[in-house]
Amino acid sequence: MAFTENENVELKQEYSESIRKEIIAFANTNGGDLYVGVSDQGEVIGVSSPDKVTQQISNMARDSIKPDVTMFLHFETVRMEGKSVVHVKIGRGTDRPYYWETKGMRPEGVFVRSGTSAAPASDLAIRMMIRETAGDSYESARSLQQDLSFDYARSVFAKKNLDLETPQMVTLGMLGTDGIYTNLGLLLSDQCPHIIKAATFAGIDQQGFQDRREFTGSVLKQLDDAYAFLDMHNATSASFDGLYRVDRRSYPEIALREALLNAVVHRDYAFSASTLISIYSNRIEIVSAGGLVQGFSLIDVMEGLSVCRNQGLADVFYRLDLIEAYGTGLKRILGVYPTMDADQLFRVTEHVFKVILPNQNQETAPRLSESAFRSDEDIIRSWLETHESITRPEAERLTGTSLSTANRLLHKLIDQDELVIYGKGKNTRYVRKH
Repeated sequence: MAFTENENVELKQEYSESIRKEIIAFANTNGGDLYVGVSDQGEVIGVSSPDKVTQQISNMARDSIKPDVTMFLHFETVRMEGKSVVHVKIGRGTDRPYYWETKGMRPEGVFVRSGTSAAPASDLAIRMMIRETAGDSYESARSLQQDLSFDYARSVFAKKNLDLETPQMVTLGMLGTDGIYTNLGLLLSDQCPHIIKAATFAGIDQQGFQDRREFTGSVLKQLDDAYAFLDMHNATSASFDGLYRVDRRSYPEIALREALLNAVVHRDYAFSASTLISIYSNRIEIVSAGGLVQGFSLIDVMEGLSVCRNQGLADVFYRLDLIEAYGTGLKRILGVYPTMDADQLFRVTEHVFKVILPNQNQETAPRLSESAFRSDEDIIRSWLETHESITRPEAERLTGTSLSTANRLLHKLIDQDELVIYGKGKNTRYVRKH
């Protein structure tokens, strides 16, 4: 491999404090690759202790770069010409500007990638980065509701021997220094307006409806209640290995846990749509509003890049030991379904993230691609095979999409001359053409 420095590649012969500037610059610009153990001329020198170099860089990034940039760093040791080189892949951060903590959010502490080097950012560039990131932050915005209580959240914190009073709320970002609750505070409060809806069905589609639940309150309470509901429906099947009985639950607990956590932590709370849990005979589907953060694909995530839409909520969950590390949840799910591919377990659109967990004790589970992975249009067509018409709420529920997406799907079928619209307002129905 020939090495040449450019706007996306930085070469360092050995570990040095100057690496801090390069990480900040890449995170503030378009990301890039840092190779330690390669000279500026591209000659492979190698490092004697790659583990030590990795730890040094990781510690430096964690301790001196703000906001936390570590979730955008991916380390690996590669062998080149018989020598060890530390490769650090740096993603473009979502909380820009990143800066050198002791120098502050000023040009001498904020760097951007310019050509083949890190350069101080101008005051204008810093202001633009602040506007771009803070302007889209749901968590840090002031909550429209200020009459909040935190009984459930305090009980959860207490179980971990943690306090949740005014100083802690300010530190966590739930409460501003001006005494105004943020949307993060709203999410953790007993008055959280977002809910999780769950439904169970007898078969592999939504025609055999059995039960419906709604989980409200603090997102911490919703998480506990929803997991209890999933666990209640996670049946155990017994088989025998010779004389020995072998019990296996329908769904690996780690998959249920990570899928639910992913839906709560990473959903886009700027949308009012509920998180949906659908339990079928051969699978569980968990659908959350908001696809991946703009600019990231499922392939990026599976390759190890991690970006968190709700950083404050993730920090709270991390403090409560609900999550152990950023960006590992989907890989853990994939790990307990070794015969499945990522595109079978995860479905991503612009506004939806769906996790599909096959029932391990159902023979039909490996053939989910024939039913569960149909397009949204095919799901609506299937419904209309046994129904004369469909409403927009029915289409929204069947496909697990938002109201606007369901509306778009129905009008697409109208444009394809498959549906005719009747009625107005709440009485609007979409009728199958014969």
